[in-house]
Amino acid sequence: MEAAIILVFVMGYLAITLEHSIKIDKLIPALVMMAICWALIALGIESFPQWFDSANHKLLEGFGNFASDEKMHLMEETLLHHLGKTSEILVFLLGAMTIVEIIDYFDGFSTIKDFIKTKKKSKILWIFAILAFILSAIIDNLTATIVLISILQKIIKDRDVRIWFAGLIIIAANAGGAWSPIGDVTTTMLWIGKKVTTGHLIGYLLLPSFLCMAVPTLIASFLPAFKGDIDVEENVEKKKSRFSGKMLYLGLGAIVFVPVFKMVTHLPPYVGMMLSLGVVAIFAEIYSSSKFSMTDFDYEESDLNAHHSPVHLSLSKIELPSILFFLGILMAVAALESLGILFNFATSLQDSMPQMGTEIHEGGVSDLVVLLLGIGSAVIDNVPLVAASLGMFSEPMDHELWHFIAFSAGTGGSMLIIGSAAGVVAMGMEKIDFFWYIKKISWLALIGFLVGSVAFMFTRTLF
Repeated sequence: MEAAIILVFVMGYLAITLEHSIKIDKLIPALVMMAICWALIALGIESFPQWFDSANHKLLEGFGNFASDEKMHLMEETLLHHLGKTSEILVFLLGAMTIVEIIDYFDGFSTIKDFIKTKKKSKILWIFAILAFILSAIIDNLTATIVLISILQKIIKDRDVRIWFAGLIIIAANAGGAWSPIGDVTTTMLWIGKKVTTGHLIGYLLLPSFLCMAVPTLIASFLPAFKGDIDVEENVEKKKSRFSGKMLYLGLGAIVFVPVFKMVTHLPPYVGMMLSLGVVAIFAEIYSSSKFSMTDFDYEESDLNAHHSPVHLSLSKIELPSILFFLGILMAVAALESLGILFNFATSLQDSMPQMGTEIHEGGVSDLVVLLLGIGSAVIDNVPLVAASLGMFSEPMDHELWHFIAFSAGTGGSMLIIGSAAGVVAMGMEKIDFFWYIKKISWLALIGFLVGSVAFMFTRTLF
């Protein structure tokens, strides 16, 4: 039965990567794959010899001897656990996307557009890469990608040009998220799991993460795609809403408030995001009732009274297919994790590594494993791989291994577009082709990953 579940996952994964060839939207195989995997688990629950306890990150002992009712109850609890964890991400994502759309409703991103005076593509690339690197550390790589691609859509109208910038934003956002405890879900897991502290995480990973962003951006700035100037459409300038600046700063401030709320209350980030959304929505409703002219805004989606509520309009513009795709992918990976398949794979990988480098450095054996974990996180979601590593290794808090895992899992996902949350969102927002990304962006991400890894091997000697 395990072989059948792995086969379904592989087939579903192939269908997602071949989306443009088979003309089926990626969310369909993701949802089908998720449903079939869990159905096979339910049907074959009696035959499975092991079960992975996701809450405690370890295999349950004696699962094969459990009674049928106990196994079914455990499966239902595990499914609910994963649905809860996935829903936290999805609700957080919904809140962030809605705030971004509300800012856009008031033309708030035109304020940032006004700051970007240059038309030179290479300069714009550096501006967005640095913004992505800094923002992702503050508001997490997922939200930073949403915000920056939304701004990018206002500046660059040609999609063929824009997707190049989006590819580099993914690399920069993932690099920026790796050195902050709230920048990426995997670093947050290690931080909450008391494996890393904020000071050491920044000390170990700031330089490697910066190089992981800067080197691919430097190489890309010499590519033909970033030569010359962007084409600016000579349209009649729209009258800007007098609330555009206020809503931009309010919206971004509300998103930045989320990690502060989490640190103070210790509640999951989505709770803070819902509070932020509520506050932004209150001001949006007040400002939209202030009798400024809505005729200046060209919204084809607005019909009848839809434009009277910026919140309703913003919710109607959210990319729900991306949300459902995310649900399917995360829950399908959760199925593999629950059976202990990922855990066993990671453990066997560690055991099969040649015992080399131990004389030079005590972490030498694990270095290759962690590098492969980073590459693996591009293929399979990095969350369960980091969850498996929490059960694999027993090193103390702030051991260099945990920081290397944080870097590797956080930045390795950039090598494939579906290897990170930032990539999945960018894929949904810009309809980026899986194979286009492999041909044009993956090699840049690989260079950044390797350069950052070498830099980490240097910075770890300083602590």
